[in-house]
Amino acid sequence: MNPIAIQLGPIAIRWYAICIVSGLILAVYLASKEAPRKKILSDDILDFILIAFPLSIIGARIYYVIFSWSDYKDNLGEIFAIWHGGIAIYGGLITGLICLVLFTRHRFIDTWDFLDITVPPVMIAQAIGRWGNFFNQEAYGKAVKSLDYLPAFIRDQMYIESSYRVPTFLYESLWNFLGFILIIILRRKPNLLKQGEITFFYLIWYGLGRFVIEGMRTDSLMLGGLRVSQWLSAAMIVLGLGLLAYRRRDKSIPYYTRKGVL
Repeated sequence: MNPIAIQLGPIAIRWYAICIVSGLILAVYLASKEAPRKKILSDDILDFILIAFPLSIIGARIYYVIFSWSDYKDNLGEIFAIWHGGIAIYGGLITGLICLVLFTRHRFIDTWDFLDITVPPVMIAQAIGRWGNFFNQEAYGKAVKSLDYLPAFIRDQMYIESSYRVPTFLYESLWNFLGFILIIILRRKPNLLKQGEITFFYLIWYGLGRFVIEGMRTDSLMLGGLRVSQWLSAAMIVLGLGLLAYRRRDKSIPYYTRKGVL
């Protein structure tokens, strides 16, 4: 498949960009629909995205460049050539979190509520965005003999460098989609999840899935004996479990959905 969806003279619109933007639009829509339940304006969601999205792209690029410095140190101009590829989702997530904390404090919005509203849409946006890797034939695993369990259009696209490759992009996309479905179901149940626990679910769920799937990839950024993303995934799991245990002891923290309140 051609990674370029539309060619308008010198301007190329790539499928990767379409996947990212499609996921973003759906995420904004879902977060805007949920926001009124927590007395947060839909405009606050839009304002946040307009600030956080471009900064998160920059953060994702900076993260990638830092851990791939040997590829850029002798060609500094290439740092800005983002169209040549090279962004890391963890860099975007870290930047987005910083933006979210600063934004909610500036708007006098409860940070935990804002996180709980935006985290599920982030999961579905990540699930859609991973298909950009499919079109670019990247973020894949080792060579295998066959991929007969997959539809032909995926199998054919995963035939790279004379071998079929493990479609790790697909595994992560499905893992995020399943996590999104689970958290949407669980957050509607009265007196089950407390404020902040939707966010902790994301930290644990995404961290676990990414740790395993990252170990299958062949293009990972490395640090010590593990991939950089595996270190961060492990940190997310520990942080999520730690925050869950710590805040569960506080009886004053309200439930996300209370009985009699939908």
